[in-house]
Amino acid sequence: MDSQTSQASQSPHTFQVDLRGLVDLLSHHLYSSPRVYLRELLQNAVDAVTARRAEQPDAPARVRLYAEGGTLRVEDSGVGLTEADVHTLLATIGRSSKRADPGGIQEARSEFLGQFGIGLLACFVVAERIRVVSRSARTPAAPPVEWTAADDGSYTVRTLPDAARPEPGTTVHLVARPGAGEWLTEERVLALARDFGSLLPYDVRVGDEAVTDLPAPWNRPYPSPATRRVALQRHCHDLFGFTPLDSIDLDVPLAGIRGVAYVLPSSVSPAQRASHRVHLKGMLLTERAEQLLPDWAFFVRCVLDTDSLRPTASRESLYEDETLAAVREALGERIRSWLTGLAAGEPERLAAFLSVHHLGVKSLARHDKEMLRTMLPWLPFETTDGQLSLEEFAQRHPVVHFTRSVEEYRQVAPIASAQGVGVVNGGYTYDSELIEALPSVRPGTVVAELDADTVTAHLDTVDPAVELALSAFLAAARAKLDPLGCDVVLRAFHPLSVPALHLDDRAARHEQARAEAEEQADDLWAGILGSLRGSAPRARLVLNHLNPLIRRISSLDDPELTGTATESLYGQALLMAQRPLRPADSALLNRAFIGLLEWATHSDPTEPTEDGRR
Repeated sequence: MDSQTSQASQSPHTFQVDLRGLVDLLSHHLYSSPRVYLRELLQNAVDAVTARRAEQPDAPARVRLYAEGGTLRVEDSGVGLTEADVHTLLATIGRSSKRADPGGIQEARSEFLGQFGIGLLACFVVAERIRVVSRSARTPAAPPVEWTAADDGSYTVRTLPDAARPEPGTTVHLVARPGAGEWLTEERVLALARDFGSLLPYDVRVGDEAVTDLPAPWNRPYPSPATRRVALQRHCHDLFGFTPLDSIDLDVPLAGIRGVAYVLPSSVSPAQRASHRVHLKGMLLTERAEQLLPDWAFFVRCVLDTDSLRPTASRESLYEDETLAAVREALGERIRSWLTGLAAGEPERLAAFLSVHHLGVKSLARHDKEMLRTMLPWLPFETTDGQLSLEEFAQRHPVVHFTRSVEEYRQVAPIASAQGVGVVNGGYTYDSELIEALPSVRPGTVVAELDADTVTAHLDTVDPAVELALSAFLAAARAKLDPLGCDVVLRAFHPLSVPALHLDDRAARHEQARAEAEEQADDLWAGILGSLRGSAPRARLVLNHLNPLIRRISSLDDPELTGTATESLYGQALLMAQRPLRPADSALLNRAFIGLLEWATHSDPTEPTEDGRR
């Protein structure tokens, strides 16, 4: 008895599927929208036609859709089903006619769109009842069969008289579920069918309206290249809503890919994920494919047809595998070749492209030396000589100095330019990486990061006798700025209109930040931060002895006024460098401003101030 009980408990059981729950899962989690129901219907119909033509090449290839009054009828001239097929394929959730078919469909599987056997189940997203009437082309003597299913999981199967379906093929009838009637209107069905099926290889119609539009715009013959360009521009505008700057043919025969990439007419952020339209054997798979191209190719939007890429279970995106990686590389190489061709023979088109999308090309050139070498005469950089390519700038200057931030560039560019020192702004995205890579593609080029010492070394020194005469003033100025971690030096430089220049580098700023953190830390952390104290040079305020204001300030007899003037010069130099102000810097600026106002509004130097000073 115990043995029998044990055997009974180990007997296999069959899963009981709650169809309503499964439909809810499909509609809310697997599919992005109920609209995919029509793609599933088209897909089943096209696969059935493909299967029949694999055995009967001259068989008709038609798909017809008729929508009326909350119902939809889809007819195809495909391979059809027998009663046994219906029980095997339609009544078992998850089984695919493409998976293990002894009748020969398996041999043609590569031609099918569907891969996952979900099939008609997706139609319950919009329908409360589905009726399928089918007649087999493989077994002409078999009578037509009818399969009727409701969204509660129940179904019936029965054979019909020959008149119910005289020709081989399948007819699917849908009755809309409450609240989903709009998805079965003729207008909506036609729009969805054209969106999903415009590139299908068979004759597909909604009523009398054609759905397919072949050949694809990129495959059609045109009288001239100009005519083709205009036609593709129109196609892009209809598809994506913009008129492209240019178009790039995407032809990768080994991967079974043919399509076009449209160049965006305006710049976009590299972080913005591009969405592309991908058709699988003519059927729209997704219009939001993000991983199709390399990250650097964010300046194009693609539409293409493929027969090699693998879709995910929902058939709304691409499966990340080795094939997709190879296709991504091949498409990237095609765009790279287009850029190289423009550089070699169409400089005007390349210049127009780079004026908008130089960032994308710079992103590519970072990792591709050949592309950097090709684009060297074309890529624009901000320099002290104006907007130039690195090639032209390197021809003008024996050393290519650059800064790593925009703030550093703005700080030193006017002064360096006046001293004849060429500087490139490396603070923009990718620029410093490309500048540092310059010697690898242009042998003999010297590249050096510009720092405070380099700038100071190019400024003229002041006569020692003059500097000695101003030693008291300089000592007072240094004492005033020492708490802020800034030294004071005297130089003579152009332009004369610049009274003072604030110079520092990343090491000095790091040391400054460490010192501030040490002041605010407790004893333990102060000790740790103190042990990290560096020997980096401090920031410096370079006073321009050629500037008339500096000469007047240096001759002041009032120590307090001299200190206030020094703080004002320091604050003004910080603002000119567009540096972020620390709390101490903001307090200094406020103090200096108030101090100058007090001095300017007291004409009688003997009149006491509010605190009793004279």
